[in-house]
Amino acid sequence: MRLNARTSLPLAALVLAGLTATACAPQTSEGAGPKKDEKSGTLRVWLFQEVGNKPKEEVVDKAVAAFEKAHAGTKVQVDYIPVDTRAQKIKAAFNDPKSAPDLIEYGNTDTAGYVKDGGLADVSAEFGAWADAKDADDTAKQSVTVDGKVYGAPFFVGVRALYYRTDVLKDAGVAVPTTQAELIAAAKKLHKAKPDMYGLAVGGAYTYGAMPFVWANGGELATGEAGSYKAAINSDKARKGIEAYTSLFGDDNCPAAKCAEMGGNATVTAFASGKAAMAIGGDFSHAAVEAGKVKGKYAVVPLPGLEKGSVAPAFAGGNNIGVLKSTQRRTLAVELMKSLSGKQTQGDLFDAMGFLPTYTDVRGEAAKKEPFVAPFVKTLDSGPKFVPASPGWAQIDASLVLPTMFQEIVSGRKDVAKASDDAAKKMDAAFGTYNK
Repeated sequence: MRLNARTSLPLAALVLAGLTATACAPQTSEGAGPKKDEKSGTLRVWLFQEVGNKPKEEVVDKAVAAFEKAHAGTKVQVDYIPVDTRAQKIKAAFNDPKSAPDLIEYGNTDTAGYVKDGGLADVSAEFGAWADAKDADDTAKQSVTVDGKVYGAPFFVGVRALYYRTDVLKDAGVAVPTTQAELIAAAKKLHKAKPDMYGLAVGGAYTYGAMPFVWANGGELATGEAGSYKAAINSDKARKGIEAYTSLFGDDNCPAAKCAEMGGNATVTAFASGKAAMAIGGDFSHAAVEAGKVKGKYAVVPLPGLEKGSVAPAFAGGNNIGVLKSTQRRTLAVELMKSLSGKQTQGDLFDAMGFLPTYTDVRGEAAKKEPFVAPFVKTLDSGPKFVPASPGWAQIDASLVLPTMFQEIVSGRKDVAKASDDAAKKMDAAFGTYNK
């Protein structure tokens, strides 16, 4: 979703509201959509409301004006809906097509659930023939794909990288880490040199700050493909990553008593306020860090992987634009989807809001304009990861399965083997509800 991509809040906390829509939304018809395909009239669009929404409105208004000019007799009505209550509104839209919009902005982790609910239109043919889509990165394409079919267009993407204090590392004689092992060692050395600071701020509730350690060690959240997933968080490789991440909780870096409950927001806040020498933050964290005490005293590099110079896979968050199956104006709705998510609009959104484009060429231009974007672009180009395309994922995330696992380990209540086995059982129960 929009928030999980650009803020540092753990996705688990943000998907909680969306669980209702994913797990409880009515099962609408899986058949073809409405027979009508009117070529004029009013198209209704629901987009997410930002904290500072005016820049987004200006970009959208520009795209809408161009669309209306190109399609005589057509008007576009855009409503900005609160993210926190989107679940109820979208559930109602799926249940009552007459009052539903024609297009919606939705979080990329919601795709599988909305498809299962029968709410999104299959736009595979149109997406495949669209020139802009040829340059969309593979992970962005994956985020709109379920069972080989495309249910929308990527809108923007967000990833995390390593923020570090240039002055603190220099004073402590610590080099910028280039491997995961160096990162862990650097965190502990920095805390020893500056006992009043976390070496690397970590959080037991920071799922997507932890997952790069799992992925870098060859672990996965799950194995299988859409329609049939099995948890893999308790595999040997995943456990190595879990051990690496949880080794950062303790009196030698980030005390469990303080850090076990922290989410992503808290870790970035710790860095921005000068209480941490390093933190794992997103491109979307840049403004918050710039507004903090560390302005002018930090830099960002990709989070290192196991090998020297490698990049740990990052979670690719972000949002998509989808056409509802119930639309009475499918052709126009698809064209508007292209306008709102096309290269021009994504470039404008980056300039206005800092949203990272999903097109590799547009993203490259963005990196030239703003140097701070470069490490995040490199992270995206190095191969980010996405969550399993199962409606069960929302249940797993909202139930805090992974944060609970990390917290059980760092508190000493369970060892890695037991905690990961228990997490895998919970994940399999959620996947099993939807597996074919």
